[in-house]
Amino acid sequence: MAGVVRAAPAKLNLTLQIVGRRPDGYHLLDSLVAFTELGDTIAAEESDALTLALDGPFGAALGSDGSENLVLRAARMLRAEAGVAAGAALRLTKRLPIASGIGGGSSDAAATLLALSRLWRLAPAAEDLARLGLALGADVPVCLAGRTARLEGIGERIGPGPDLPPCPLVLVNPGIGLPTPQVFRARRGAFSAGAGPLAAAPGDAEALAAALAPFGNDLTEAAISLLPVIAEMLAALETSPGTLLARMSGSGATCFALFASEVAATAAAAAVAAAHPGWWVAATRLKTA
Repeated sequence: MAGVVRAAPAKLNLTLQIVGRRPDGYHLLDSLVAFTELGDTIAAEESDALTLALDGPFGAALGSDGSENLVLRAARMLRAEAGVAAGAALRLTKRLPIASGIGGGSSDAAATLLALSRLWRLAPAAEDLARLGLALGADVPVCLAGRTARLEGIGERIGPGPDLPPCPLVLVNPGIGLPTPQVFRARRGAFSAGAGPLAAAPGDAEALAAALAPFGNDLTEAAISLLPVIAEMLAALETSPGTLLARMSGSGATCFALFASEVAATAAAAAVAAAHPGWWVAATRLKTA
């Protein structure tokens, strides 16, 4: 079989409410999740050994061989689960910042499970892949689905989300990782009631921004307390001409803004990048399929 290539798109928490906490310490979420056209890429080719090569703008940040990367962990777990003797030559093209709140590692792991299932001619049930994914991280199951969804529980309960328009976006990251556990530990205050699903599928970017406006990200204050530059990024996005909505994704540090047109998004990205040359800035769109 020829090599297999899978996209690993960035995941955005368009809303993120913390609605409770389990006895084991895990927080309970209610979140509307979507994906972008920008992301990493996983390529897999037949090989006797299981290896991982890294490239892309952020490949070096994962170390010389990525031995602790979720990609290899996912590959080893699937191989053991399926009883596969074959290996695979994996290549991760890392375009997304590390520890950035946009599900890069989780999306990479999901893409690996899907790519190797095809390469090794496996046909796992969706629920079996989701079970393996959850063992790798709470965000992996929704990344396996790869479509707009409502997440509940610790992220393992995945419900359908509304169809979203291909809204132009700007993503901004300060180039500083922010580990998720630290943000959850820093969170203070009461739990939210939850956002619930959007009443209807928004037809355009303006309608989506209006529907999202009442529901923010409950981790923003905690993340800013640990990394104040997040407030600067939000301010830069909020004051950009044409911004419809700006907020932080996940546990940070990446922030995003919605725009009505690609022209406005591209101009905003260029202006923010010029004003803050140390930040990672990218213009993209919401993924609709």
